[in-house]
Amino acid sequence: MMRIDNNRPTERRPLGPVMLDLEGTQLSAEESELLRHPAVGGVILFRRNFDCPEQLLALTQAIREADDRGLLIAVDQEGGRVQRFCEGLTRLPAAARFGLLYEQDAHRALEAAREVGWLMAAELRQLGIDFSFAPVLDVEQGVSRVIGDRAFATTPGAVAALASAWLEGVQSAGMAGCGKHFPGHGGVAADSHLELPEDDRPLAALEDADLLPFRRLIAQGLEAMMPAHVRYAAIDPQPAGFSAFWLREMLRGRLRFDGVIISDDLNMAGAGVAGAPAARALAALQAGCDLALICNHREAAIAVVEALVDGWTSESAARLQRLRGRAGLDLNNAKCRQAALSAIDDLPL
Repeated sequence: MMRIDNNRPTERRPLGPVMLDLEGTQLSAEESELLRHPAVGGVILFRRNFDCPEQLLALTQAIREADDRGLLIAVDQEGGRVQRFCEGLTRLPAAARFGLLYEQDAHRALEAAREVGWLMAAELRQLGIDFSFAPVLDVEQGVSRVIGDRAFATTPGAVAALASAWLEGVQSAGMAGCGKHFPGHGGVAADSHLELPEDDRPLAALEDADLLPFRRLIAQGLEAMMPAHVRYAAIDPQPAGFSAFWLREMLRGRLRFDGVIISDDLNMAGAGVAGAPAARALAALQAGCDLALICNHREAAIAVVEALVDGWTSESAARLQRLRGRAGLDLNNAKCRQAALSAIDDLPL
């Protein structure tokens, strides 16, 4: 068991720079202690943490009771093949289905994206989840083994339009959005969960295509961004998630993004170039990330929080507050719920 220093006054204890995972459907005593570590700022939940809505609500309440800072709670609830919570919640469509409708009727597709974005967020907010790691802003280019139908469309303009509408719905439910995978994962075949993908395109090519959806949603007030574990070798030798060029010069500087930058999972093979887990987390924060995500490896998570015990900055801690769930249009609005369910039924297969 780790020794936790909770002697700081409550009002001065910021959220830490690490988001980690849990093992099961209930919070263990060891996990309760881990969550009180000053380096921890949030929890990501997976399918293994979910049995039913009632159990999930009890779990999110237990997480909040474990530490008085009010840790952030997140999940990957994109829809399609990436939906962690299913039983008792709406089965959400893959993003590509909105793109198929967009080719037939752009107005209907945008309305559907807005309504389904609201439904996803409203269901999660009711269960104590602050935000989902979505929308996917990658442009499907017919080569990626991991993106595919997770992308809204095959053209940057359609991705930007549909993701913008989807984000409007999410925000109306009181939830923040997290765009991924900056600056674009759709142009590489490799899966960054298994290896480090290499994208050889020059910056001009990315600016003409992949970056358009990111620019559009940044202008709309997107609250968070997740960089890709992809190396764009013609631009910078470091993968985007460890690159000061991509995070500080491009994302913060040229694109003027002032939201939270959250690393992709540092346990993925694509992050291995940065060394051991603690070194990966330090490299991500030094490059410009506000929050280091480490999943599915408890020993690594403990090493990361111990390495980052003093890793927070007041600027990052302030940004993290923007990801808290807030009041919004909830599931009691029967008209909105029915419109969203009807929109799902009408989407092309």
